Amino acid sequence: MDRDMPPLVLDIDGTLTDAAGRLDPRVPRRLQDWNSPVILATGKAFPYPVSLCHFMGIKQNVIAENGGVVLADQKVKYEGDRKRVTTAIEEFEQRGGTLGWGSFDDVNKWRETEIAVSLSADESLLRDVASAFDLEVVDTGFAYHIKSPEVSKGNAVETVSTILDIDLDSTVAIGDSENDVSTFAVTGTSYAVHNADQAATEAADNQLTDSYFDGTASVLDKYST
Repeated sequence: MDRDMPPLVLDIDGTLTDAAGRLDPRVPRRLQDWNSPVILATGKAFPYPVSLCHFMGIKQNVIAENGGVVLADQKVKYEGDRKRVTTAIEEFEQRGGTLGWGSFDDVNKWRETEIAVSLSADESLLRDVASAFDLEVVDTGFAYHIKSPEVSKGNAVETVSTILDIDLDSTVAIGDSENDVSTFAVTGTSYAVHNADQAATEAADNQLTDSYFDGTASVLDKYST
């Protein structure tokens, strides 16, 4: 592949996966063959995208925890007020709320800047508590994430672009959820896969007709052939 390809910002869940949440087997080779920087931007805890990059054999350019943690060019940056988030969650639980992950909470065990709450939790109560602590709740379609309002994938993308000297106007972003809206706002061209939520669909420059990685693959095809 001799054609210059644009830098990519890719969500993971719902974008590089299938409907069951499994990584599409085509992903590693497609990203290995990409000749411009690839940034994985996710709401998952920091170790997940770092490990994914490692096992796919691509550079570890990572945005985790909805922008709370950035890794690029072997530099790690943290944003957000985890202490305030923790205090808010304690208040949430005191008022009868539960995180909803059971006795072993592997969703939050390695999370450093925010806390994720199951979609089965009391959303109204969670948002009331978050507001009282000047925090924000983001619905990623997989969990409610309570975090500092200044933390976002979009802000993190700008941080990575500075570290890697990437032209954001030439960057392509693909996502499926509310937490991708800020990414779409700072990148040159954005795509929402067909399974995207309303917020992402309305914010994207382009709405794909295929879902999950099938949709993402169609964009990769467009810029690589």
